[in-house]
Amino acid sequence: MQTRFEHFAATSMLGFEDSPPRRNGTLTFARDWERRAFGIALALAKEGYFEWEEFRQALIASIASWERDNALDDPSWDYYQRWLEALLGVIVRAGLLDAESLRSVTDALLPECQPYR
Repeated sequence: MQTRFEHFAATSMLGFEDSPPRRNGTLTFARDWERRAFGIALALAKEGYFEWEEFRQALIASIASWERDNALDDPSWDYYQRWLEALLGVIVRAGLLDAESLRSVTDALLPECQPYR
């Protein structure tokens, strides 16, 4: 069951370029680390460590950066890699963790996410 904040966060992205993948209206996650990264972003925003809109703008920027650097049909596209990139950037900008600590936390919470190991 979603709280009001989680419902707000998930629905605030509907219909926009930063909207998470869905199947039959339900959020979809292909790998366990994607669900964890999604939950971490929601939890930190909900607790006030950063504004949800700040995260959304970071995600939009991450997507735009990937699109600038890659062909739109590039098979390496991965929405949750962009999500994670945005999340890590917001965490660092908020001063929650330094780069070394962030790497340790990422390794512990998202061990199967190879690009960030």
